Amino acid sequence: MTEHRVPERLGFIHLVPTSRENPRQGLEDAIELFKFAEELGLDSGWIRTRHMQYGLASPAVLQGAIAQHTSRIRLGNAVIPVGYENPFRLAEDLATADLLSGGRLEPGLSVHGPGYPSEELNDLVYDSGWREEDYGYGRIERLRSFLRGDKVREKPEYLGFGGDVDSERVEPNSPGLHERLWYGGGSLRSAEWSGANRFNWLMSNISSTENGVRQFDLAQKQQIDTYHAAAPEDFTGRVSVARVIVPTDGATDHQVARYRDYVAARTPRTEKIHGKNTIIAMDVLGSLDEILEFITADAAFQAGDDYLFELPFELELAEWKHMLEQLATRIGPSLGWEPGQVE
Repeated sequence: MTEHRVPERLGFIHLVPTSRENPRQGLEDAIELFKFAEELGLDSGWIRTRHMQYGLASPAVLQGAIAQHTSRIRLGNAVIPVGYENPFRLAEDLATADLLSGGRLEPGLSVHGPGYPSEELNDLVYDSGWREEDYGYGRIERLRSFLRGDKVREKPEYLGFGGDVDSERVEPNSPGLHERLWYGGGSLRSAEWSGANRFNWLMSNISSTENGVRQFDLAQKQQIDTYHAAAPEDFTGRVSVARVIVPTDGATDHQVARYRDYVAARTPRTEKIHGKNTIIAMDVLGSLDEILEFITADAAFQAGDDYLFELPFELELAEWKHMLEQLATRIGPSLGWEPGQVE
């Protein structure tokens, strides 16, 4: 095998799918999956945020629960769309979950304006203020300021009742959390902003084609280069690369058939440009050798620091466990990665 980069951290991304009839089961399965991943020695597990879908709407709540069942694995978000959040309240939730985890949160963030198709629904979700609100990068900066513990008011004078419990900053404060923030993006503009503003850079299997670069890994390599070029000299930001990678080794014939059907159904969307310039990476399905060949030839993986395997949405706990076991016991070690040990 040709010379390749060794990932600094190896982890996974999970949608945490739920059902209408029994949403609790999806949450319990997620806790079980994170416990299993930690036992395997994986470095991180990341959860997606979904609103008005059968997924996870309150990631910090689940991370607080996972924290009580694990001790080492890092808990990431891929990503929290801050446009749906009040940065003040989000800071409180993230800090609480981080304290419960012992400082293991890796919050991934993004900014977008209201995403619903009707003004009536936006009014229900955001109140009428969404028409005037700034949904740009400033919301992320405000969140980081709250997490850093910056002073937001003068501490009120204690009047002798209710306890002297007021603070001048957002509470609770979890030291160091503001330095572990990631921005999830897929454009050169976002890459440049993230680097210049000292955020880690989180990339997924959806990106943008810019400057005539259509090949997916080369488009992301261009973003990585832009990110590092914009970063201050005293800032060493992390870059994480994620793909849907489905190992067939060790799977049953039934599982392999399901995996192949899943990838085949999703492949047509990777063959065209969506909207103005959105491109989607091919899912990778195959044996250990085929997966290693893909990773070592992929320009984005070879320029990244951390590797994340995105678990397919429509499968089940046993199949996700199979994929993580292949990642931790065969694929990772073949790349030179070593599993962590539970303390």
